[in-house]
Amino acid sequence: MTASGAGLTGLTAERCRAQLLTGPPATAVTSVVRHLLAVQGQDPRGFRLSVRARSTGLTAAAVDQALSVDRSVLVSTFCRGTLHLVCAEDYWWLHALTTPPLAAASTRRLAQEKVPPDDTERAVAEVVAALAGGPMTRAQLRERVERIGVRTEGQAHVHILLAATLRGLIVRGPMVGADHAYVLTRDWLGAPPRLPDREVMLAELARRYLAGHGPADDRDLAKWSGLSLGDARRGLSAVSGLLAGRDDGLASLADADGPDAGLPPPRLHGPFDPLLHGWADRSFVLGATKGIVTSNGIFRPFALVNGQAVATWSLAAGKIRLAPFAPLGEADEAVLAADAGAVLDYLGLRRPRA
Repeated sequence: MTASGAGLTGLTAERCRAQLLTGPPATAVTSVVRHLLAVQGQDPRGFRLSVRARSTGLTAAAVDQALSVDRSVLVSTFCRGTLHLVCAEDYWWLHALTTPPLAAASTRRLAQEKVPPDDTERAVAEVVAALAGGPMTRAQLRERVERIGVRTEGQAHVHILLAATLRGLIVRGPMVGADHAYVLTRDWLGAPPRLPDREVMLAELARRYLAGHGPADDRDLAKWSGLSLGDARRGLSAVSGLLAGRDDGLASLADADGPDAGLPPPRLHGPFDPLLHGWADRSFVLGATKGIVTSNGIFRPFALVNGQAVATWSLAAGKIRLAPFAPLGEADEAVLAADAGAVLDYLGLRRPRA
């Protein structure tokens, strides 16, 4: 799917609205996460900044509160085998729907890391036994696994924890200092509910995906979810009665239509922002820009102006430095400079004025 000119601008505006980047901002962490369904979560600062870009009146501490005290959101492995921030209420069905295709790859990776099946079973059992005493960090769990003589070098320990995660035994729960600790799923979330049929879950996936990412097509949903194209098509077909009539081959929810909010104001987005992860083709935001998405799968922080990525940015020693791809207008520079201050405030990195 490609677009150009006015069509591209209109598509970008629609998707930005679906992403909560225009229109009324959210006022709660769960409102952002629930609307997007699953927020890319492998970068701790990144998912906190994803909430910031779509909300008002919150700070990064509010995200930590939701993770650690309210237990209203959590981080675990879902779509594409990647960590995502989700609402606790959505954990069970998303896990059941999106993780089964990941099991074979997990087994292969453990073998590559020289962890045989018997050692995997012993390590997973040790992780579960350790977490029965309460939250533990990755480093603490590594010590427990090493005590029973299971290899943890290289990526072995990461994939042992992934194996336990894919089985639904553990999730990332509270923050323990600067570390995101693991907990037993049953202790953190309670007993699993009775899940609907798979076809019902596919329909829910399609509806919720379109709410936060439409307009999109079956390839976009398959790419984002990590499910097959056939599954994506079944999900979209199941919600066909909820879709708006369009002539561009894309799907959007009929109740998502509303006044055109235009493009979002200039804003800084964090690493791995959802605006770069929801579709098979990112050109509606990136154009021909290189350097935001790197060859090793890193998604760098970027500045968005008029719906287009115009710069990368970095944070060091309490200062944000912008690296524009081309000269920016004075007005846009001023707005981005003010937003940089807002980012520092959100993260709690700027001293309050006397």
